[in-house]
Amino acid sequence: MQLQSTLTCPGCGYQATEPMPIDACQFFYDCKGCGGRLKPRRRDCCVFCSYGTVPCPPIQENGKGACCGH
Repeated sequence: MQLQSTLTCPGCGYQATEPMPIDACQFFYDCKGCGGRLKPRRRDCCVFCSYGTVPCPPIQENGKGACCGH
């Protein structure tokens, strides 16, 4: 299981590699480039599943639909 993912801001393109929580969804992320607040896209459970290079740990382990009741 991978525990880090590189997030790419859809607004400015800034990339940052961040640790992912193992047992929770990260719903918000503040871009370190432009300061914009990222939220998951519709039908995604967290910012890592929407903007990351690696989906969150619950999705990696159990597949889509296995995280936070989505």
